[in-house]
Amino acid sequence: MTELPKVYTDINVYDATAKRTEYIFGEFDNIMVAFSGGKDSGILLNLAYDYARENNMLYKLAMYHLDYEAQYQATTDYVTKCFESYPGIKKYWLCLPVAAQCAVNMEQDHWVPWDKDKKDIWVRDMPDHEAVINEDNVPFEFKKETWDYDVQNNFGKWYAGENGNTAVLIGIRTDESLNRQSAITSKNKVNQYKGIQWININPDQNNVANAYPIYDWRVEDIWIANGKFMYSYNKLYDLFYQAGLSIHDMRVASPFNDAAMGALKVYKAVEPHTWGKLIGRVNGVNFAGIYGNTTAMGWKSIKLPDGHTWKSYLKFLLDTLPEEARNNYIEKFKTSIKFWREKRGVLSKQTIKELENEGLDFDVGDKTNYKTAKKPVRFEDYPDDADITDFKSVPSYKRMCIRIMKNDHTCKYMGFAQTKKEKEKRKATIAKYKNIIRGR
Repeated sequence: MTELPKVYTDINVYDATAKRTEYIFGEFDNIMVAFSGGKDSGILLNLAYDYARENNMLYKLAMYHLDYEAQYQATTDYVTKCFESYPGIKKYWLCLPVAAQCAVNMEQDHWVPWDKDKKDIWVRDMPDHEAVINEDNVPFEFKKETWDYDVQNNFGKWYAGENGNTAVLIGIRTDESLNRQSAITSKNKVNQYKGIQWININPDQNNVANAYPIYDWRVEDIWIANGKFMYSYNKLYDLFYQAGLSIHDMRVASPFNDAAMGALKVYKAVEPHTWGKLIGRVNGVNFAGIYGNTTAMGWKSIKLPDGHTWKSYLKFLLDTLPEEARNNYIEKFKTSIKFWREKRGVLSKQTIKELENEGLDFDVGDKTNYKTAKKPVRFEDYPDDADITDFKSVPSYKRMCIRIMKNDHTCKYMGFAQTKKEKEKRKATIAKYKNIIRGR
């Protein structure tokens, strides 16, 4: 197979980002940094602030932080320091009872930070800062247990409505995952801003754009910039390093989502007092902290129990779940089976070759609606297992079992995105169980 030629450039990522920053400040009335307290958004905040200060544009710049309540104290310290620094810009610290992903409990797909009904078990007190936005003073449309990304969209829409067209700077780098790379660099996106791949316009919010100016940075570039320019950063990364984590495995995120679950055990070593509070905050945390990066959670190489096929084991796993969770998975899995039987998915030549060596029954088409070098593949019989290199790309009952064992309620690693129907279904389920509890 002929390899595609490598593309070289005569500009480094820092200078490229400087040009992007200049373009963004010249193109939009407002620039707002989505600041998580992590290394990527920290770099983004520093770069944007430097440019705005040097060019007398601090009046254009703002920052916001969506606080998930349950986080390292080191992160809280860093966020607090940042909100007390960077004079001359607008600041918003969101402490709202949003619905946040939960991958540590098989019976619930989300948890609710800053829930007043559970104030007695909050991991920490509400921040005392003038920038804090909570249920008592929220200026935009908000309902309790609205999904976190919808809350951020509503906040951006409100901000642009008050101040004019706004570019929200998001610290996402494509070297972290293929999904992020395709989401940012795809040439087929219909929501690009003026044909620019790294700026997207929300179809429902024409005055708000999401921009990814450091999308081509590597993790090494982040730390080179911090060292060279003496930027402040979350000292949690120093603790991570001392705990033995590589720079590629250090994540600052809501501790209960699927991306952070494998790192839960680090809490016990880095901040044991915080770990104690996490255990009492969300059911399943202790189990995930112990087994979250082991075969017990299906992350590596789970073994099929004796007497089962993966299809029969899937049925067993589904039968162990509550009805609502079970039906959610069944709907996803039926869609996957229908897709691979009728519409075809695309796979690489190497993967197709491995499937042939496995002796699986499938056929390969010539044309696909996707703009890709991959070939369209259809399975008459949904595979039970596929022992291939790119395991996640190929449908199988084993892959379904792993989704359940990882509490991946949305099945995003099977290519699913959350639908409006699912959002409404979850809201109805939440209301249902609330009524049951009140009835008791």
